[in-house]
Amino acid sequence: MKSIEVKNLTKKFGSFVSVDSISFDVEEGEVFGFLGANGAGKSTTIKMLCGILESTSGEARVAGYDINKQSEMVKKNIGYMSQKFSLYNDLTVIENINFFGGIYGLSNS
Repeated sequence: MKSIEVKNLTKKFGSFVSVDSISFDVEEGEVFGFLGANGAGKSTTIKMLCGILESTSGEARVAGYDINKQSEMVKKNIGYMSQKFSLYNDLTVIENINFFGGIYGLSNS
């Protein structure tokens, strides 16, 4: 079963092409990573796959959900922590977990 399916995914900002027609699949349980130079489109691709940024063209499914048409369901079924922003240093581990869980609508049960 595929966890992620990407076919000809593209993202343009005006005339600038950030992600140019990429295609790949990630099988359930597979470890997958992006490698590339700064500006290669890695972060933009992740933002599209997380439902944060809409693609210009192509299609992708994460956990069976269309990233453009069902972005809220994608967000509810994945976990993502940005490299630039991680945790609040003045909060304990459990306080950080509760804070971020609350943002995503998770309960303590």
